[in-house]
Amino acid sequence: MIRWCLNFIVWVNHKMKRASIKLVKWTGKHPEYVHPKHLLGEDPDQYWYLSLIQAEDILLDVGCGSGMHAIRAARVCRSVIGFDHNPESLGIGERTAHTQGLCNVTFRAGNAEESFPFQDGQFTKVMMLDVLEHLRQRDRVLEEARRVLKPGGFLLLAVPNRMTTWRRRLAAAGLFSYSDPDHKFEYTRDEIHSQLLSRGFEIIREGPVVVDTPWVGAIDLVGGISLGLYRRLHEWKKDYARRCPEESIGFQIVGRRREPQ
Repeated sequence: MIRWCLNFIVWVNHKMKRASIKLVKWTGKHPEYVHPKHLLGEDPDQYWYLSLIQAEDILLDVGCGSGMHAIRAARVCRSVIGFDHNPESLGIGERTAHTQGLCNVTFRAGNAEESFPFQDGQFTKVMMLDVLEHLRQRDRVLEEARRVLKPGGFLLLAVPNRMTTWRRRLAAAGLFSYSDPDHKFEYTRDEIHSQLLSRGFEIIREGPVVVDTPWVGAIDLVGGISLGLYRRLHEWKKDYARRCPEESIGFQIVGRRREPQ
């Protein structure tokens, strides 16, 4: 019975997340199908990477999707390339950038699990937000990220935490416990630290995101209806994660390209 109830909650959460994205467009909150979290404005926690980007930065956003983060970064830095495998998502990014009059962001299609189509040391910063967990060749991707970074360049990374109470409860019931059906792997803190160190990065900073909760689908659905209430619920999730970082849905990590001694 417990297993059935947990499985039902997961199924409902997935449906409500998809419904929230549709509601954002249907209710006129945004002209495209986007998640309500992208409509919260310049949230310094959600867009934590902005404080780390400087005016002269040349940035690569790997797995940029519809370009929401690439476009925000482009308002701050010299230039941005958004890199993703999905031409439809890239099209949304291109249209949004055009609408906002941004000329310093471009989008390029390609497979992140193959060699990046960029030169060695081309970028001062590489951003991978909620991307690594979708890939199988994670070591190769990190190696490519290091290759295209200038010496001393920074990796801005966000990955999911599989050891929250909710994730462990699902795993204990024998259910798929990852936060997204497409995730190939989710991390413990020690695992992501070890992988970054082994691929030539040193960890400069780390922080929590928002609390992992079985009510996430309902909160997303609220966002499709009322951004004001969604914003208050989002603040509660952030405050909870600050108090209990082990319950955060993931890790926000700043890594620096480490040079051989």
